Amino acid sequence: MDLGLQGKVALVTGASQGIGRATALRLAGEGVKVALMARGLQGLEEVAAEIRAAGGEALPIAGDVVNAADRARAIDETIAHFGRLDILMNAAGIMENGSIETTSTELWNRTMELNVNAVFELTRLATPHLIESKGNIINMSSVCGVRSFPGILAYATSKAAVDQMSKCLALELAPKGVRVNALSPGVVESNLHIAGGMSKEHYAAFLERTKITHPLARPGKPEEIADAICFLVSDRSAWTTGVSFGVDGGRALTTARA
Repeated sequence: MDLGLQGKVALVTGASQGIGRATALRLAGEGVKVALMARGLQGLEEVAAEIRAAGGEALPIAGDVVNAADRARAIDETIAHFGRLDILMNAAGIMENGSIETTSTELWNRTMELNVNAVFELTRLATPHLIESKGNIINMSSVCGVRSFPGILAYATSKAAVDQMSKCLALELAPKGVRVNALSPGVVESNLHIAGGMSKEHYAAFLERTKITHPLARPGKPEEIADAICFLVSDRSAWTTGVSFGVDGGRALTTARA
């Protein structure tokens, strides 16, 4: 199915691994020119090389989304190199465990800075360009934004904030032709949990437990999330804005006991 994305330009954060990487590759496969942002240049270069080898165009931009200068530079370099911006994919994020008794102020602030504040700031910078192109914004949320779970207080709160931000942005930008949606995965095989401090042994058990916690009895794959994102930024979903689009193997339908 041709999604009609040929020649469009996307900026994808968190593009060196996980869902961000899969999304960048999938968009490039649809003919999108992709600016790749993440902290590590080596990982970005590897993704860029894969895109170029398949005949696509990619621009690696090493930078941290929590750094104001890096955010501004990412937008500026994307526009300077490609001449436009049609899609902003805010995929960068962090997940750390912690309850009200164990979540430090530092952990709370770190999570909000990356998962919420950076999304707001980068979106603010990108908005004039997206208005010009009648473009799309996709914010990475989570099933944790719509369902409550213990032990991930800061993360779940940050994703609920992303959902509400996306809905408010959708209302504000709809008259200007810009669509805004959130993507809410269940458990997806990625580096998110390990980067947040989970051991490899615990993570393996966590993935195994998805056979119980997710009605489709398995974790998701980054490529499955990327497929949904490509649909949401295409004209195939031209009448869709302000949704928290669940791609979660049915996780949001389950009870607290699961």
